[in-house]
Amino acid sequence: MMLRSAGRCRRGYAAAFTLIEIMLAIFILGFVLLMLAESFHAVSASKTHGESRIALDQAARTVLAQMSDELRGAVQTPFIASRVLLLGNARKEGGMPMDTFTVSTLDPGHRRSLEGFGPEDTVAYVTAPNPDHRGWYLLKRVQYSSLLSNPPTLENSSPVLLVNNLVSLHIRYFDGDNWRESWDSTSLPPGRSLPAEIAIDLKMGSPSGTAFTLATAVAPPMAYQEW
Repeated sequence: MMLRSAGRCRRGYAAAFTLIEIMLAIFILGFVLLMLAESFHAVSASKTHGESRIALDQAARTVLAQMSDELRGAVQTPFIASRVLLLGNARKEGGMPMDTFTVSTLDPGHRRSLEGFGPEDTVAYVTAPNPDHRGWYLLKRVQYSSLLSNPPTLENSSPVLLVNNLVSLHIRYFDGDNWRESWDSTSLPPGRSLPAEIAIDLKMGSPSGTAFTLATAVAPPMAYQEW
């Protein structure tokens, strides 16, 4: 009887797990769960990064499209007297190009309506440091009627914020022979007030630290007649 009982106990001990085996199993399970967690985190981070890049790309393209449309609107009509104004100011902030420009446009899509017809508009793009992020700048747009006898200034107008993560904005102007860093239509003779082509290089920052760069070229429609 005693021998049978002892045999049962030995068989019971042999079927059980030791403490070392249990700890080893827990360690392996924890390692597998850690690898799965890291994999899920990598997928989530990649998805977030991709969505951020897409949003950044859309924002940059929207800004470039708006700038391009308004620069194309600086049309000097040959038969109707019009005010054509293009002032390009080359400047730097923190060692990076941070150019600004002012343009007077005749494009109906960028004019206010006054008694059934649209007056000329003056549009300015200006920059300012982003107080919440070092190295980033605010890009703002100001618009007002060019027919006003006392046009507003940047101090008393209400600029529209376009982006808050501008890293650099480089604008160059082709005069038919050379590329210029700035432009002043008021100092040029009639018929030569618009450049033949305008190149815009835009760089915007992202939360990941990788800047996004986009470039385009604009040819004012009536500039070909001038040059």
